[in-house]
Amino acid sequence: MKKKIVFINQSTGYLTIDIINNFVKHYDEVALIFGNIRVQDIQLDAKVRKVKVMQRSQVSHVRRFMAWLLASVQIFFILLFKFRKYEIFYFSLPPFSYLSSLILRNKFSLLMFDVYPDVLKMINIKETNIVYRIWAGWNKKLFIKAHKVFTIGDSMADLMAQYAPREKIHVIPLWTGLANVLPVMKSENIFIKENNLEGKFIVQYSGNIGATHNIESLIEVAKLLKDQLDIAFVIIGRGFKVPAVKKVIEEYNLKNCMLLPFQPDDMIRYSIASADVSVVLIEEQVADVSIPSKVYNIMAVGSSLLSISPQTSEINKLIKQYKIGRNYLGTEVEKIADYIIELKQSPEKLQQYGSNAIEASKNYTAANADRFLELYQQ
Repeated sequence: MKKKIVFINQSTGYLTIDIINNFVKHYDEVALIFGNIRVQDIQLDAKVRKVKVMQRSQVSHVRRFMAWLLASVQIFFILLFKFRKYEIFYFSLPPFSYLSSLILRNKFSLLMFDVYPDVLKMINIKETNIVYRIWAGWNKKLFIKAHKVFTIGDSMADLMAQYAPREKIHVIPLWTGLANVLPVMKSENIFIKENNLEGKFIVQYSGNIGATHNIESLIEVAKLLKDQLDIAFVIIGRGFKVPAVKKVIEEYNLKNCMLLPFQPDDMIRYSIASADVSVVLIEEQVADVSIPSKVYNIMAVGSSLLSISPQTSEINKLIKQYKIGRNYLGTEVEKIADYIIELKQSPEKLQQYGSNAIEASKNYTAANADRFLELYQQ
């Protein structure tokens, strides 16, 4: 009998691609149901059959919910009619999709980056809510029934243990999405040259600047250090707060701040490697269970880390474990400014953080993708 498997991820990126490409080597037929695909260095294997559904919306919470709901309905019927005899591997987007297996009889597995209904607490939906309680009940049925349950960190696994025995939940860390991300000497870094950053001590935030991202703390630090013109705050990204950031930079005449859009794929490795200090902002509601995948790119280029998050956050645990930077609360603006000055004046400490980061990054490579297949086949 032919071995067939279909993967489901509304927002497919390098993690999904790396995992699927491993399965292609061992399955007769492999398919992907997706909303959008973002390719970085590694292409999705050409043998993979692709079926498109509605993309995830970035416009508003309401539109995002509707896109999730409609995509999940599409996915259910696609599985029912096109992939009836396939094993199913659900990623956690859209968050309703795996509920199809309440009805479908296919063998299925789960990889959870977010845990619903628990995430609903972020929008003040409590455990006593009827929707929350019903969904939690469905999870208990599905997590036990699943062939394999995967997640990306111990804290996430502990959260999921309310739905299934902890020993059933396999933890596999994420990894860098750039195949050849390496340190780049400043004298050879084209991002630095193109943006006239030669001779600057670069503090960089690169990522979404959405409504829940505490970019204000970093701007307050830039205000405190506005007279230190050899320190450049480089903010790269897009999102709801971009116009407000631009306004503050202009209003306070922050000549030490540069606001840039997301960089092209062929520039990303240079922009990441340009930073002396890389800033990571973690939303308080998910800080205990989430580490952005970009952190592994940052580590691989040998940049020190400055995370702005609760002290209980996963990113703070990572920083302490490998001694690659420091974590502060968003209210500790003066301490953050002092830390930046300390690193600028202590090249030995900065170099040590960078060396530690490069060494730690060896634990977070694409080899981790192999473990999904290994555990799946057990």
